[in-house]
Amino acid sequence: MPPTHGDAPDRTDGDHRRNPRRRGEELERAILTAALEELAEVGYAGLTMERVAVRARTGKATLYRRWPSRAELVVDACASHRWSDAELPDTGALRTDVIAALRQLSAKLATSHGDILRGLLTEVVHDPEFARLVRERVHTAGPGPIQGVLWRAVARGEIGPWVPASRRATVAVDLLRNHYLLHGAPIPEDVVTEIVDDVYLPLLLAPAGAPPPDASSVPPPPQGVTEDA
Repeated sequence: MPPTHGDAPDRTDGDHRRNPRRRGEELERAILTAALEELAEVGYAGLTMERVAVRARTGKATLYRRWPSRAELVVDACASHRWSDAELPDTGALRTDVIAALRQLSAKLATSHGDILRGLLTEVVHDPEFARLVRERVHTAGPGPIQGVLWRAVARGEIGPWVPASRRATVAVDLLRNHYLLHGAPIPEDVVTEIVDDVYLPLLLAPAGAPPPDASSVPPPPQGVTEDA
């Protein structure tokens, strides 16, 4: 079955023989960069393999040899744009490390990266194949930039070694991302510190399998507001 969403090869490829000869990692970086630029410019719905090939100054056949569909190309392009461990803050303590990491992520969301994220999350709802790839290659890859911060905290004895692989590890990034999707950028500094101090650190420091708070200690909702609201 031919690729969908405008991915089908056609005969409109330009003559790329005059372009510099690139191979291996250099060519792959050029293609992934072109894909990110296309995402920022036209979004996932408007991105085609042909547009990426033209921007990367290569042929569509080169793209299809590496990525059978635009969904796979986009997932790899977004994965290539993650922070490296060398970029992670190291302040010497878990709290300040997490705050610094969330500040970096907040600054990144204020750029075209945030616009790309908004568009891709919309497409996840409408494109089952793309949603599957995101679940397999992105969601299962762990909490991204926070992962290195957590392992340093494990080495310092601040948290248990089970934490980085737990569901708790993703909570700070999830909350920051959700705030951005609802309210946009820039994300206020007090939002970052509230996420860390009121939610994330208490969650990380609680023992594994800790029971939820006693219901009697939770204040009732405001008058006229039900718990199902």
